[in-house]
Amino acid sequence: MNKTSLICAAALAMALAACSQEQPAPTPSETATQAAVVEEMKIPEALRGRWGLVPADCTSTAGDAKGLMTVGEDSLKFYESAAELGPIKEVGDDSISASYQFTGEGQSWIREVALSTPDGGKTLVREDTGPDASPEPLTYSKCP
Repeated sequence: MNKTSLICAAALAMALAACSQEQPAPTPSETATQAAVVEEMKIPEALRGRWGLVPADCTSTAGDAKGLMTVGEDSLKFYESAAELGPIKEVGDDSISASYQFTGEGQSWIREVALSTPDGGKTLVREDTGPDASPEPLTYSKCP
């Protein structure tokens, strides 16, 4: 065996030995950090709930609340469509910017959506980007 072969064999043996060693259990602070990362993968609590473009969207009993948006921890629901949270670009206590996978009326599409509440939860501003997105932000009021 030549010198290069011996060096390669030794390096391979050390790499295999390193891979076979058990990893230490995470510390409580590492576990808390991991939990915070998982929590960040959700829509912030301040944005969750029922939001209407007009007051009647919040009170309709006839099922015709076309401007109602229900925000869950990982989804948006509308009159004729729904969206699942995808990759998050930015998230804060009262805002999120992310991709959403929409489905509705037999179709599916991806749209970038930014949600924020500039006034502590009274209103929610939704800004969509991408093909067929609304050119202006939509402002919703929190349903009682």
